[in-house]
Amino acid sequence: MKKHMNSRLLGISLLLSASTLYSCTKQGATSKDTIDKMEVSPVALAAPAITSFVHPGVLNTQASLDYIGGQANGGDAARLASYQKVLDYVNGQTVPTSFYATVVVGSNGATSPSKSQIRRDAELAYGLALRWAKTGTDTYAKQAIQILNGWSYTFKNYALLNSSTNALQPALEASWTTPSFVAAAEIIRYYKPFGKSSGWSDADIAQFSNYLNNVKNNYINKCPVYNNNWNASAAYAKMAIGIFLNSVTVYQNGYNDLVKYLPIIVKSDGSIPELCDRQDCVHFQYSLTAFAYGAELARIQGDNGIYTYNSNLISLGYNFMRAAYNRSTGCNYCTTSSPVFPGTEVAYNYYKTSNLEYLRNLQDPLSIPNDNTFLGFTTYTHFNVPL
Repeated sequence: MKKHMNSRLLGISLLLSASTLYSCTKQGATSKDTIDKMEVSPVALAAPAITSFVHPGVLNTQASLDYIGGQANGGDAARLASYQKVLDYVNGQTVPTSFYATVVVGSNGATSPSKSQIRRDAELAYGLALRWAKTGTDTYAKQAIQILNGWSYTFKNYALLNSSTNALQPALEASWTTPSFVAAAEIIRYYKPFGKSSGWSDADIAQFSNYLNNVKNNYINKCPVYNNNWNASAAYAKMAIGIFLNSVTVYQNGYNDLVKYLPIIVKSDGSIPELCDRQDCVHFQYSLTAFAYGAELARIQGDNGIYTYNSNLISLGYNFMRAAYNRSTGCNYCTTSSPVFPGTEVAYNYYKTSNLEYLRNLQDPLSIPNDNTFLGFTTYTHFNVPL
């Protein structure tokens, strides 16, 4: 059931002590409320006061799911072509029956069976939730719930693959997979296709909330200050978690971090040093995707401020991405065969610029990231969907 949002915009100035500025690295706090309050940082733009959240509210809404499902079920060719990307992924996976208590992660692409599965399962749960929303078929809801419950009841912690793994790598991994699980959970919990409930029990929802608090408090909140995609991803993750938990504090902490790091990562001319620093076409897109997704979460909650912040800085970042694909940035590591991350579609649906149109058209319809980091299927969920 969709909850209606009653919110009012307030000018908020957060005056906190200097000791909170780098709270992303704070250690030793055990209380959820303590950790959440410690991480708030002063920002020039603050989240509007929210008295209740819109649900579903993580990338999709009641209205948007109604719209795309209606188009697909009505035979709209473009929507069906993008929905096929959901089917291709879901039908290519096996719904898991076992899960890992410990997820072992490595740095710089090093992987493990548990790391591969949790990334894959986050996409699968979301894909199944979208399939449930379109069809109302109980099987897909039950399969999505099986994945959400499997991880929330089984997962205990993260561990490092080897001695060369960054000790804080779990913060990044949790920041990537958690919002995709939350996006699925928001649909399963709140959306009722054809008036049907998914049947996800209150006990299971409570356990999933426990899982979110575990990964947030013990990993995401301990993100190091790298001034790059790590911080953008952690901020977006906290916004998503806050929406599911109906926690204004958690959501606002994520919001504040997102607008804090946006002008640090994306320069005033739109350039993003991560492209040249990493010498690849992916890492700067991690940042852009996190910023675009965070801006969309805020828009759903009634606030376009992140989209318009610093003269549409996210859009300027995508202008730089267009230059990268044109190989005119001075560090030419993108080609038309390089993956276009699905945040591009979300940003295009808001800004409608020619540069974003060019980028989305390179690989239309967009599916999932090649490394299963961020949720995908955005051409299905966002292309030409009314705001």
